[in-house]
Amino acid sequence: MFEKILIANRGEIALRIQRACREMGIKTVVVHSEADSDAKYVRLADESVCIGPAASKDSYLNMPAIISAAEVTDAEAIHPGYGFLSENANFAERVEKSGFVFIGPRPETIRQMGDKVCAKKIMSESGVPVVPGSDGILPENNAEILDIARKIGYPVIVKSSGGGGGRGMRVVYTEAALLNAVTMTRSEADAAFNNADVYLEKFLENPRHIEIQVLSDSFRSSVYLGDRDCSVQRRHQKVIEEAPSPGIPRKLIARIGDRCIEACKKMKYRGVGTFEFLFENGEFYFIEMNTRIQVEHTVTELITGIDLVQEQIRIAAGEKLRFRQRDIILKGHAIECRINAEDPFNFVPSPGQITNWHVAGGPGVRIDSHVFSGYYVSPYYDSMIAKLITYGDDRNQALARMRTALSEMVVEGISTNILLHRELLQDARFIEGGTSIHYLEHKLSQRI
Repeated sequence: MFEKILIANRGEIALRIQRACREMGIKTVVVHSEADSDAKYVRLADESVCIGPAASKDSYLNMPAIISAAEVTDAEAIHPGYGFLSENANFAERVEKSGFVFIGPRPETIRQMGDKVCAKKIMSESGVPVVPGSDGILPENNAEILDIARKIGYPVIVKSSGGGGGRGMRVVYTEAALLNAVTMTRSEADAAFNNADVYLEKFLENPRHIEIQVLSDSFRSSVYLGDRDCSVQRRHQKVIEEAPSPGIPRKLIARIGDRCIEACKKMKYRGVGTFEFLFENGEFYFIEMNTRIQVEHTVTELITGIDLVQEQIRIAAGEKLRFRQRDIILKGHAIECRINAEDPFNFVPSPGQITNWHVAGGPGVRIDSHVFSGYYVSPYYDSMIAKLITYGDDRNQALARMRTALSEMVVEGISTNILLHRELLQDARFIEGGTSIHYLEHKLSQRI
């Protein structure tokens, strides 16, 4: 096992990794920007290294500075968390070539899964169902593009091969709008991802967003740890997640979970990973794989009793999985609300100092957060300041505990989206379960 790990991230995930390491008896090094010098996780670390100014490109995305910090502190491994460099194959490669262990998949796996066209091809060959679409990237010939779209059937969605986070995609309902949409998406993709390749998929009208969490070791042993429903989204950004997915037969989940495991074995996957699907009319359609720990890993931890971050570290250290699929037993229900520093309804970011911070408590309540009274929310980074998670014997109890927790939580000095969460937890459609990915935006449009 490692003696010292460098955490190449910030915020609540840096603190989350630090806690896992502390339980395992592993020392931690935290790298941070000048803006995060007074952060809780920096103070709690065994060692800390400032790697640059506030801007991400000069600090958390500065590969040479992170590698240098690992060298001067004698760290053995680097944990990238999520976001920033966590799915950057070039970074993973540099980490390993510098003599450190990258706590994540092999660089070539990250590269394959980062290319959406390549990922779909691998999944299709592994028996994982994919959304009907073009066979690879779109050609330059306009007539061929129009012919591909006719065969798929409208509406279609134009997607960037290297995209993510909701960028690099456009929905097209008519043939007249297709070529312009392709041109615009190519331009956007080239600017955002330095990759102008795009492809076409059938646009599903009212799907749900369902995830399958997997763990795989270096000995081709893999398990899936149930499912998550992440359908409450705004502009492809998740707002509420829960596990297990309400209303989906367990036989369907088991079937798709088994296929995900087969895919892991075929590509020799290593570490934690998440298969993301659209689910409509009883069918799953693969959309992408995240080769890192997810923000919403918490709900899976609560219904399985497995610490995903610790298992991720054990796998990176070369250990075998400590359990088989038959050992994975789901119990109860968990819900996570992302607490963001933003206006609850127009979503304008709200940086500034938190003057009063009071979090909820009680049975079945967990909060993952790095902030405190007096903490300054920086305008330089993601607006998420906390994850509020509740667990219950069933979904109704988890919902009731979340309502109570949201009513108790106090954040003053800045605006947050707590009011939005309180409203959603009282909404009959959400309480019923099984909302589509368009539910939240439709609900918000009714407020105008």
